[in-house]
Amino acid sequence: MKLFTILYFLVFLTAFGQETSKVLILTVDSEIDPRTNRYIELGMEKAVEEGFDAIILELDTYGGLVTDANDIRERILRSEIPVYAYINTDAASAGALISIACDSIYMAPASSIGAATVVTQTGEAAPDKYQSYMRSIMRATAEKRGRDPRIAEGMVDETLEIDSISPEGDVITFSTTEAIKYGYCEAQVDSYQDILDRTNLTEAQTEDFTLGWTEKVISLVLNPVVSGFLILIMVGGIYYELQTPGIGFPIAASIIAAVLYFIPYYLNGLAANWEILIFFIGIVLLALEIFVIPGFGIAGVGGLILIFTSLTLVMLDNDNFNFDFVNIESIVRAIGVVVTSSLVAGVMMIVGGVTIYKSPIFSKIALSYEATKELGYTSKVKNEEDLTGKIGTAFTVLRPSGKVTIGDDYYDAYTRGEFIARGQRIVVIRDEGSSLLVKAKA
Repeated sequence: MKLFTILYFLVFLTAFGQETSKVLILTVDSEIDPRTNRYIELGMEKAVEEGFDAIILELDTYGGLVTDANDIRERILRSEIPVYAYINTDAASAGALISIACDSIYMAPASSIGAATVVTQTGEAAPDKYQSYMRSIMRATAEKRGRDPRIAEGMVDETLEIDSISPEGDVITFSTTEAIKYGYCEAQVDSYQDILDRTNLTEAQTEDFTLGWTEKVISLVLNPVVSGFLILIMVGGIYYELQTPGIGFPIAASIIAAVLYFIPYYLNGLAANWEILIFFIGIVLLALEIFVIPGFGIAGVGGLILIFTSLTLVMLDNDNFNFDFVNIESIVRAIGVVVTSSLVAGVMMIVGGVTIYKSPIFSKIALSYEATKELGYTSKVKNEEDLTGKIGTAFTVLRPSGKVTIGDDYYDAYTRGEFIARGQRIVVIRDEGSSLLVKAKA
């Protein structure tokens, strides 16, 4: 009896001392893009930090951006934790590349893998340089995982004829049964548990990886529609602050929108430091043009160009000025978002300005009519002599108001909308006591 008790106690201690294996489940059921890229990056970082024994990557995707798929591929190939692909319905194009990078591939019934030809957003085959790049990384990935590289290449190249597998003119797409036959799937499975049973992780605890609220916000901002809305706020905020300096709210809104716009792209590796820097250089040039340099010339145009260039480049996965692997549709979409948002902001500025001016609230905080002598208004400030017709100099820029000098004295002055540069000669049209109506001297 004592011997039985001792053996039972030893078995209990052995079982108690063993740590339960942990498996992290990552789910990709949408387009491969920067959001997917960051989701998998964060998931794999969690797996390393918390000591997970394996990762199951569930895929149901028709593909997406090759650049992001390649980032994911490289991350999987470098992983010291086994990564098992579970194809639940489809792993096409970029999804096929990611699957092939995994240590093992498992497929649900009636699933498919392949069709990795790079296509444009219209569904047409992309230029050959994109196909060549995709063929090379598909081939290299298959070789790394001990799979037939010709088949991987045949998933991209429709001109490649591979024995009886693929006739010329068709890219390779395998069903579950075909993938097993040709070494692109270890087994057909019905659930995660089947994969755990096959990888000696039967008793493992599984955890679904989900993003925290901050990461969800970042993923939301990466949506082009949301990015466009933030650009609208940035442009509108800058405009209203320049029109009415000192208010504070417009520029604060613009700064917050800029932070929300740039940070997600920066964290996803799309926005380089220099791309963000030229945005702020553009803002400085624009401010110099408005407040320091009269007219609208090189500084103003240069500032606008830098601002629009920055907002566009941060949305693209370019390498400095190398756009070899950025398709034309992505470039057109980025430019379209920036231009459309800016135009909408411009329309809203015009319409909003008129609406605010006519609103009852505005009439309570600003004078909406001219305080003329006929209405009973008089100025308590009178010049010793009538200055009408006097010649002077613009002491500040008049756009349309500012200060002028006549002789040794300084006066508040304004024009009828005319811009007058500092130092330009002026003539007084009318002396109104508290200020002078002036125009540029011909």
